[in-house]
Amino acid sequence: MRRFATLLDRLVFSPGRNAKLRLIQDYFASSPDPDRGWALAALTGGLAFRHAKPALVRGLIEERADPVLFALSYDFVGDLAETVSLLWPGDETAPVDPALGEIVERLTRAGRTEVPGLLAGWLDGLDPTGRWGLLKLITGALRVGVSARLARTALAGLSERVAVDDIEEVWHGLEPPYLPLFAWLDGRGERPAPEATGFRPFMLAHPLEEAALEALDPADFLAEWKWDGIRVQIAAGGGRDGGAARLYSRSGDEITAAFPDLAQTLAFEAVLDGELLVIRDGAVAPFNDLQQRLNRKTVSARAMAANPAHVRVYDLLFEGGDDLRPRPLAERRARLEDWFARAAPDRLDLSPLVPFADWTALRELRAGAREAGVEGLMIKRKDSAYLAGRPTGPWFKLKRDPLTADCVLMYAQRGHGKRSSFYSDYTFGVWREAALVPVGKAYFGFTDEELALLDKWVRDNTTERFGPVRAVRPGLVVEVAFDSLHPSKRHKSGLAMRFPRIHRIRWDKPPAEADRLETLAALAEG
Repeated sequence: MRRFATLLDRLVFSPGRNAKLRLIQDYFASSPDPDRGWALAALTGGLAFRHAKPALVRGLIEERADPVLFALSYDFVGDLAETVSLLWPGDETAPVDPALGEIVERLTRAGRTEVPGLLAGWLDGLDPTGRWGLLKLITGALRVGVSARLARTALAGLSERVAVDDIEEVWHGLEPPYLPLFAWLDGRGERPAPEATGFRPFMLAHPLEEAALEALDPADFLAEWKWDGIRVQIAAGGGRDGGAARLYSRSGDEITAAFPDLAQTLAFEAVLDGELLVIRDGAVAPFNDLQQRLNRKTVSARAMAANPAHVRVYDLLFEGGDDLRPRPLAERRARLEDWFARAAPDRLDLSPLVPFADWTALRELRAGAREAGVEGLMIKRKDSAYLAGRPTGPWFKLKRDPLTADCVLMYAQRGHGKRSSFYSDYTFGVWREAALVPVGKAYFGFTDEELALLDKWVRDNTTERFGPVRAVRPGLVVEVAFDSLHPSKRHKSGLAMRFPRIHRIRWDKPPAEADRLETLAALAEG
């Protein structure tokens, strides 16, 4: 456990991607099975313990430390695992260092009444770093700046023969602690067989500025709209679950549970690439409607009826057992249109190709993207194979320009990980008559130097405190860039920004000159 805790601790204080990769690779290379497999599951979000929850941890520490001291410390630190690890009265005379596999096995087998004793015993014998790592493990709130994709990229570094996209091909057919996967990477076993119709790594596009179009020949490309949903793959037929359709997000996470109404209608054997949308009365609904259904383990019949899921299909990757990815896009598109005519699947339609004569015509289409209710345009080489990752040259995206608004900082909250000592999460608003109402929250778009200045300004201008959140006087204007605005019942303003980020800090602008709600309301979609 101490070794895994040390890994997490070093990851927190290693901001660079390459540094994180080296740390994870070293851990995988030097740790035994099944511990490294359980560590991989933790880093990729594949571990959950039914009876070990944050509420249990809070109850245990309140029995052993002054509850008032704990509350004050937790308010200041902002991280449950860190607070408890420092306040816990450990027993230095009886040190323990359980293996990761032992912890997972015992917590998985233990009943509700057994878990508190198990957890307390380990916490007693571990040092503060070990306690912190254990609590991070069981609560699932690692917050060490490692995505599932980065963890799998580090895993690929164990073998010169295996790329991360090879791992993605077989990932969804495996279960923790991934013994066949590590055997393959170590050269002790064969490559695990991918599911015949399962997830395959997405092909992604590079952003392209309009000026760069002139270097390309328009005759070599097809164009289509960039729809405002989330990219998904549908994998149906064959594989596990008796051929039931499954949906995967761009990160490779399965999201079928949130969209059972869609999955149960897809009775075919194919793998499709498309855009998940809410379509109501034949029209694409605002992204905010789709967001009501994302990241849910279950969904009610009422939510499904209110926000019906739909996929607008871009590409056909597999048909039956035929892998179409190496074939040119123009051929795959023809196969897709033929397949669609035969299969006539419910809840699906084809993303239409957008005809254009030259780049001037395409620019004009892009200029009208916002009015057309789309994010922009995609242009794809007709001869492009479907390649995993973001290859240079075949696919490009021409997104519509972002919107901007001058907003007033209202609240600031402490960040996590290396930002836990800074007020780095900012809520901002606009004027409605003489009062500010919030329209969004952002935590990126500024440099480390600007973060230090913002943090100092927040501390110097705090008017109220609410746990880790501070209210500030209306004295600082930030220019916020965002993709779109949507009606929102959760916000007092009635509006919510999509993808807000701090574009500039307007130290020079008086708060009274920030934007007003009626100005933003005119931009709202839906």
